[in-house]
Amino acid sequence: MQFEVYDAGVNIDKDLVAAMATPLVLAILVEGSSYGYAILKRVRELSGGELAWTDGMLYPLLHRLERLGSIRSQWGTSDSGRPRRYYEITPAGREQLAEQRRQWATANRTLGGLWNLAGAEA
Repeated sequence: MQFEVYDAGVNIDKDLVAAMATPLVLAILVEGSSYGYAILKRVRELSGGELAWTDGMLYPLLHRLERLGSIRSQWGTSDSGRPRRYYEITPAGREQLAEQRRQWATANRTLGGLWNLAGAEA
């Protein structure tokens, strides 16, 4: 899967972007069903504008998550009357998110401890 990230000031390694993509999308969908552009906008908002994904990164991820049963989609109509595909998290997606949340908490705690120690020594 190819990940394209618009550089909005912070150059985030593509491997890190790939690692956080699934839990980020699932967490956004826990807030409620959403559509592609709104998900892209929410990612930008959550990162304070430092992370902006492209369509070319998001839609393959959404399709993969749907194939895996983590999310489902259905067609709806936007306020302007245009057809729009809405995505929502499934129970399996909630389980996947809970597991990834535990993994990220461990990674964050581990790295945070090292970085705090390194900062005290610097």
